[in-house]
Amino acid sequence: MVGAATNGREGVELAEKLRPDVITMDYEMPVMDGISAVREIMRKHPIPVLMFSSLTYEGARVTLDALEAGAVDFLPKNFEEIARDNSQLQKILIERILDVARSRPGNRSPAPSRAEPSTPASRAPEPAGRPRPEPAPRQRPDTRAPAAPAGSPGETEAPRRHGRRGPAKHYAVVGIGTSTGGPVALQRVLTVLPATFPAPIVLVQHMPASFTPAFAERLNKLCRIEVRQAEDGDVLRPGLALLAPGGKQMMVENRGGQARIRILPGDERLNYKPCVDVTFGSLARSFPGKTLGVILTGMGSDGKEGCRMMKQSGSDIWSQDEKSSVIYGMPMAVAKAGLTDDVLSLDEIGPRLAEGVC
Repeated sequence: MVGAATNGREGVELAEKLRPDVITMDYEMPVMDGISAVREIMRKHPIPVLMFSSLTYEGARVTLDALEAGAVDFLPKNFEEIARDNSQLQKILIERILDVARSRPGNRSPAPSRAEPSTPASRAPEPAGRPRPEPAPRQRPDTRAPAAPAGSPGETEAPRRHGRRGPAKHYAVVGIGTSTGGPVALQRVLTVLPATFPAPIVLVQHMPASFTPAFAERLNKLCRIEVRQAEDGDVLRPGLALLAPGGKQMMVENRGGQARIRILPGDERLNYKPCVDVTFGSLARSFPGKTLGVILTGMGSDGKEGCRMMKQSGSDIWSQDEKSSVIYGMPMAVAKAGLTDDVLSLDEIGPRLAEGVC
């Protein structure tokens, strides 16, 4: 059934009456704003919601609030931002609505505003000092899929899941890649980490350029570790998470024993800007065998080839499980390719990082 509401309150009532497969929602509505309407819908009868947003700093802030309230994804109000003509716009809207309709509303419970100090994961591990990465020559991004080594798992191999935790392991850097559902997922993971987290973190979230500064600021306010949008030349250090800027590509370059961020223009040949494969590929080259890659909820398969490069260099990969993913696309691609060492629920990932990385 199809319905149209003239205000937020009517939208909540129609959602409960019609029980649609998906809802499109604007923030600016009379009687009840979009965020309040999303909260009511998620409380009464969770239904996937696609928000329409302005691509401004304030629009980013509002959209992030809507995602935290339970919305699945967003599109810009100005359709010229995403399509050249009506036929392309129609295709994009249909694909996005279908993807959102297949999401899991029950997996979008609000993220905690800050990790509770009473949780075991909040205990700060002893600092392990600055990582000492090995020098590696500067290389440009290579997004070609590398050939799998002889005897590597096939594309349909079932993912492995380990019930027991091994000893803590030192990683030179942790890379986390995500897309749809990622803003809330990253918040749930990062708010658990102590200020003394002993490894640098690089974050890749598919997001417009106008959104990443507001998202980094939000995470920094909520987390014990420092979080900010990455800039060209930033030095990686423990307890610092650097978020790839929207519309560009982020690489990690390890020269002379010091790891730095390189920010490059967004390559028009790549679908994603930023792209997880590009960042993870640079981590595989800069820190062979010393990186932990984590793939969270998201549409598509970005990150699979970057994870393959990490595995070929001897590094470890974790992926989010299907049940806790809003969209089980990116983590499924990595797991089906046989690249995952651990398949974890969203609520397991933060504590595992806090307790198992030294």
